[in-house]
Amino acid sequence: MPGAAEIAAAGAVVSRKASTGNEVLLVHRPKYDDWSFPKGKVDPGEHVTAAAVREVAEETGLDIRLGPPLGTQRYHVAGGTQAKEAHYWVGRVVGGDDVSAYSPNHEIDAVSWVPADLAAQRLTYRRDRETLAVLEAVGKKTHPLIVLRHARARPRRSWKGDDRKRPLSRVGEFQAEQLVPVLSAFGAQRLLSSSSRRCWQTVSAYADVVDAEIEVTDALSQEDATSESVREQVGVLLAAKEASVLCTHRPVLPWVFEALGLEDPKLEPGSILVAHHRRGKVRATEQHAVAFH
Repeated sequence: MPGAAEIAAAGAVVSRKASTGNEVLLVHRPKYDDWSFPKGKVDPGEHVTAAAVREVAEETGLDIRLGPPLGTQRYHVAGGTQAKEAHYWVGRVVGGDDVSAYSPNHEIDAVSWVPADLAAQRLTYRRDRETLAVLEAVGKKTHPLIVLRHARARPRRSWKGDDRKRPLSRVGEFQAEQLVPVLSAFGAQRLLSSSSRRCWQTVSAYADVVDAEIEVTDALSQEDATSESVREQVGVLLAAKEASVLCTHRPVLPWVFEALGLEDPKLEPGSILVAHHRRGKVRATEQHAVAFH
């Protein structure tokens, strides 16, 4: 409906392997008497990726990390006066996946692992069945490699010292803080950065929160990087079966994307491209920006 307010929501299709095959996690809402995937509204100022993880935790009690995106559902609610965009990802459980102790409440009164081949019958809405079909097409587990352009730095013209030591601006520091829940949503474990201060400073806020070390290398610096050195660093991360971050500079990014076999999306400062990979090949991508306030 023209002029209607739009509601942003986020959630995940959480899956697991069971003795009888793959299962997906469904929730029942007594208010609507429907079965669907865990999801909910994005809070003001919250990033959609963080919202997806939070909503799954609140509605099911499970802690997840995000895999590849499953697309966006668009539909009208509240008698057709409001449009909703619900963003979904593959969800992988971190820790225990037992939901038998879940306490029913007025919003979600049942949480259930359902065999994937039966879930389509349980789901109330066609849009959810279509999202389930996207999950089935994703295939085996992937790992996220998060390519990050460093946040906004102090202008070069105002910095008199060694450019490698040029720090983030106040806006850049804010962006670095905003990146924390986004990187956390993907469960980033390995942090690889250019040796320049503005790069490692961009990931330091996240590193502090998760108590992780930042690996710094001249091979990704604006002054020393080459196509070969970048390809080598990317290759190491593609070979690893863990969520990783690679933070570097705008002039170096084309080599990063070339090594990934992707077109350069020309990231803005503090923005990311997530390359979901398996067996050294990128299977899916998504791009996210953070606030510039």
